[in-house]
Amino acid sequence: MKSLRPEAVAIGLGALAAALLIGALGFQYLDRLAPCEMCVWQRWPHLAAALVGLLGGGAVSAGLLARQTARPIAIVTALLVGISGMIAIYHAGVEWHWWKGPSQCTGSAFQLSGKLDLNAPVAMCDRAAWRLFGLSLAGYNALVSLAAAAIGLILAARARTTA
Repeated sequence: MKSLRPEAVAIGLGALAAALLIGALGFQYLDRLAPCEMCVWQRWPHLAAALVGLLGGGAVSAGLLARQTARPIAIVTALLVGISGMIAIYHAGVEWHWWKGPSQCTGSAFQLSGKLDLNAPVAMCDRAAWRLFGLSLAGYNALVSLAAAAIGLILAARARTTA
């Protein structure tokens, strides 16, 4: 079996992270599903993975970075995608009430303190806004991100680094 170059692994993982981020933003802006605080937490590692994977992998491919940096870039990208998946597991567990979530976004949706904007959407972390086949967006992010991170780490370990 022909192995991939590590920069290709980084670019692929970066593209996947960007696609997941665009998908989340699509649900937010096109389907009007306001993200909860934990949803936003999952986006930051994907943003970092997209930047590291696409820019770092692209820089190695273009010869702007040394070829020896390709494998570390691919590994960092895979780890960032995996971090989002781990946050997603935590979030899905909070949605299923397997464990407690952060107090600022679980429990009662209304806390009368200070100004109250009755028109602001309230997204609670312990209530899934959308499900398909029983899985929420956090559940799908966990599955896709952890699988991609594992595959990416395996491919990065097997990747050929010579021309």
